[in-house]
Amino acid sequence: MTNPPKRRALGRGLSALMPQGEPSESEAPKGKSPYVVTGVDQVYPDPDQPRRHFGEIELEELASSIRVHGVIQPLIVRKRDGGGYTLIAGERRWRASQKAGLTEIPVVIQSLGDHEAFERALVENIQRSDLNPIEEALAYERLAADYGQTQQEIADRVGKKRSTVANTMRLLKLPRVVREMVEQQTLAMGHARALLSLGSDHAIVTAAKTIADQGLSVRAAEVLVAKPKDKKPATATKDKSPSVRDLEQRLTKGLGAKCSVKTSSGGKGVIQIAYRNLDDLDRLLEELLDN
Repeated sequence: MTNPPKRRALGRGLSALMPQGEPSESEAPKGKSPYVVTGVDQVYPDPDQPRRHFGEIELEELASSIRVHGVIQPLIVRKRDGGGYTLIAGERRWRASQKAGLTEIPVVIQSLGDHEAFERALVENIQRSDLNPIEEALAYERLAADYGQTQQEIADRVGKKRSTVANTMRLLKLPRVVREMVEQQTLAMGHARALLSLGSDHAIVTAAKTIADQGLSVRAAEVLVAKPKDKKPATATKDKSPSVRDLEQRLTKGLGAKCSVKTSSGGKGVIQIAYRNLDDLDRLLEELLDN
């Protein structure tokens, strides 16, 4: 009787499946990046990594998967001056591998400068939807401040619209307490954008707490911040038809700004859109003009 073939081990047995050492380009499979297996303790996180928050539940779930299946996708690293490697992409997998008790992990080594490495890490995180809006905004700000990239250049590099990059970077104008609420996912990106239309930090913080406490939707938050502070009798509104008032309400909700429709004979009319400050005007222009 022949003995059944032995099953290959995964995870801790990666060294049996992948080459050791640092292969040259000629040793790598054609069309693929070279990879090696290295010690977990030889890989170091990048202090400039765009992602700063790693959920413990999420990490534990990934660690449980790694204990069974190993690390399916190699981490991307670059050589470190003091020895070992610095992570470019895959810090979540690296952290989870440590939790899973692995002593070695597969890595792909790339020769990149600081700018290229940061940009690669940012794109990797964006494609995986791993960054919260504030982390993404801080990364864009660094590309602009440290590397002199325009919003359009950043948008081209990360595959986003320029208006999306601009709106994301604008979140950094929020008070710190509100930024922390966005990072902790108490507030969504849409909530944060609506809050920016308010004039003062105090008003923003007050509205943010109301939104969080009441669990308001983004649309409800837009209506909340669009409400005028001092209600005055609207004599002209009484003369408007129900259809015109309905149109005003729909426009106000859709744009997150107070809208007024004035009609005249012959089917002509004027739409007025109120804005609170220049940032709010910029937001409205992007909403109306960006296709």
